[in-house]
Amino acid sequence: MSQQATLSGMNTAFAEAVYDPRCPVYASFFGMLGCAASIVFTVLGASYGTAKSAGAIFSSGVIRPDRLMQNTLCAIMAQILSIYGLVASVIISGDLVEKLPLHQGFLQLGAGISVGLSGLAAGFAIGIVGDAGVRASTQQPRLYIGMVLILIFAEVLGLYGVIVGILMLTKSKENVTQCLY
Repeated sequence: MSQQATLSGMNTAFAEAVYDPRCPVYASFFGMLGCAASIVFTVLGASYGTAKSAGAIFSSGVIRPDRLMQNTLCAIMAQILSIYGLVASVIISGDLVEKLPLHQGFLQLGAGISVGLSGLAAGFAIGIVGDAGVRASTQQPRLYIGMVLILIFAEVLGLYGVIVGILMLTKSKENVTQCLY
């Protein structure tokens, strides 16, 4: 009788360890969403920034072909945003496992959204500033330095999201429940 009670107690302890409510099977889904949001939104921002500034680059290239390469800075800065999203997605995907704590999945989702939406906003800013700045600096070359400074301010918006995302991802590994299979 005592052996049966011991086995029953062991089975109950094992069941509680395996079926921890802090480690549901769907927790990794939130991490995967964060991974996808990071790259998808930053690529959308980068593509908008590139497309919006490219129209001004080519139309200004007709007027001043000598400044064509100099004006491509807008498109280059927009493409850096997609690298931010790629870095965040790689970091998040390195921590994805079949069963992880819900807390960690939510932090991965938050990090991905942080990087993705700040990259999207930065892409919009770079596209609008690049469009106006390239057209203005083609007519008055002294405006180029001002355009570059404003583009840097727009790019930093995406970098802020990466910093917050990395902070969230490092917090997702500290003092969390260890999920057993």
